[in-house]
Parts: sequence; C-alpha cells; structure tokens
Amino acid sequence: MSRLLRVATYNASLNRPAAGQLAAELAEGTDPHLLAAAEVIQRAAPDVLLVNEVDHADGNAEALRDVLAVGRGGAAAVDYPYVFSAPVNTGEPSGLDLDGDGRTDGPGDAWGFGAFSGQYGMVVLSRFPLDASAVRTFRLFRWADQPDSLLPREHYGANADALRLSSKSHWDVPVTIGERTVHLLASHPTPPTFDGPEDRNGRRNHDEIRFTVDYLAGATYPVDDAGVAGGLADDVSFVVLGDQNADPEKGDSYPGAIGRLLTAPRVRDPRPASAAHGTDTADFGPRVGRLRVDYVLPSDDLEVTGSGVFWPAPGEPGADVITASDHRPVWVDLRV
Repeated sequence: MSRLLRVATYNASLNRPAAGQLAAELAEGTDPHLLAAAEVIQRAAPDVLLVNEVDHADGNAEALRDVLAVGRGGAAAVDYPYVFSAPVNTGEPSGLDLDGDGRTDGPGDAWGFGAFSGQYGMVVLSRFPLDASAVRTFRLFRWADQPDSLLPREHYGANADALRLSSKSHWDVPVTIGERTVHLLASHPTPPTFDGPEDRNGRRNHDEIRFTVDYLAGATYPVDDAGVAGGLADDVSFVVLGDQNADPEKGDSYPGAIGRLLTAPRVRDPRPASAAHGTDTADFGPRVGRLRVDYVLPSDDLEVTGSGVFWPAPGEPGADVITASDHRPVWVDLRV
C-alpha cells in the first residue's frame, strides 16, 4: 500500500544571540517570532521536516515539537512523535586562531562560525518513526580528508589539517514509512560569503555540498562520527534536504556548487515553486535579492506527486507571518 508523504525543509531562523535564550523562549511559548515560525510550519503541514537554524541544546527539539502541537494564528496543530537532533560544529571551540585575529575564543575560531556551542543547529521532526540506532553523523569529518578538496591551505596555514568540513553537520537519518525506509540526508552548508579573496567560505560551501554528492555515489572516503567508513548504498531511497546556501544561477556561491548535486545520478529535482516568486526560496533584502537556496531532492525511485514553496501572496493565509524568516518552507509530496 502506498501513501502520500510530504517532506519539507525550512530555515526558521530560530537562532538566538546567547546560549539558553531559545530554550527559555520555547519554555514560555509566547515569543512572537517563535509563534510566527510555528504558524508557518503548521500551514505547510509536512509529515517529515528538517528545521535549520534551531539552536541545539538538550530538550530544544522536544520543546519545539510541543510548541507545534498547539495551533497558532488559525493554523491547525501538527504532531511530531519522533524527533532527532545532535551536536553541530557551529560555536564549538576549536582552540585555534582560525580567523587570524590573534585570539582563539571568537566566533570565527569555532569549527563552524557561531557565538556559542550549538548555535544555528538542526532538528528533524517526523510523524513516522526515525531509526535512531541507524543514524550516521559526520560532524567530525576533516576537510583535509576529502580527496581533491578546495581547502585553501595557504590561508589556514598550520591549522589547515585540523579543520572540519561540515560547518554544522551532515546527517543520514532513516525514516520508516510502513515497510519502506527512506534516508533523510540533512545538512546546512556555510554561506559562501563573509570572507576575503581566498574565498574560504565559498570553497567550504562547495565542498560541503560535494560531500553529499559523493556520499550518494557510495564514496569510500566519508567516515562517520562512529568511525564507520563509506557512503550510501546504491539501492536505498533517499531525500536530500536543507538550506544549501547556493543558487544554481545567482548569488556568490562557488561555480557549480549546487549544480553538481542537482544533476547527480538518482537525484530528482522537482523544482518546487510559488506562484509569486517561482523557484526562489529566500529573500535576503535589496542588496542580495531573492535566491533559490533551500532544497528537497528525492531519489528517482520515489514518485513525486506535488511540490511547492510556501510563499503566500499578501492577503492569503500565512502572509502576515511568512517574514518570521528570510527563508520559506520548501516541500515535496511523495508516493511511498
């Protein structure tokens, strides 16, 4: 028996400037920004959802689930019995001077840019069981261990070999739908900006995306945080999802960064779109403009029955809360 499954990704901008602030807001459940983001999720109503930029701390994922379990702004509540979250590199101290300012304790010295451990984390929420025992994470994988990487060694000098590739983490989270298992390949590569002529962030963004491409191809070099080597088996179903911070045609990403993923074998691009803004998924204001940076990309053995970007026009339900984030939810409906 097949069923329809809505898989979505949403960068909800639920990051805060100080450790513990988001946890307090989740506990109180009254912050207007938090409630607006919750309503956006409820109106998109996915069955499986990756939320980018949720500060990671014990209990935050479950607290977010509880907020979503109460309808907001006229939207229906959504219930996610299953959640997954794990540590990320953002804000995690490296003990090294990675930004060249003579100090080792700044946000630019963390393994991934951040003011405190867990800032800009990720959460998977699901109506269907997540196989926690089979999850693979790649937070500790070193950039130098990726063959033919774009690592700017001259810029980082003696610290180059220590750098971690993932600015947050790369996750392989299996979800069980009936008798079928679908692997959620979640990530949030660094923005390809906020650097200099060495293009360290653009190069890292490119190689973070390339890591997913290589993992899909069954490459042998990825080693997960449990020490197990190897990529994804070639006979499994998957969905790649997350804010990849790369547009195939516009923006400042390294040439070909997202194109390699969009054209990878077995990857299907449904090109989700909104009526108002086409395939764009984020609005970064007048200087940068609108870009397509958020993706839900299923394997070609999963039947796509619909897709979209939740970007309501003025006056439509949800239009008054959509600016809770500069990103919009992206969803794909699958028959599994």
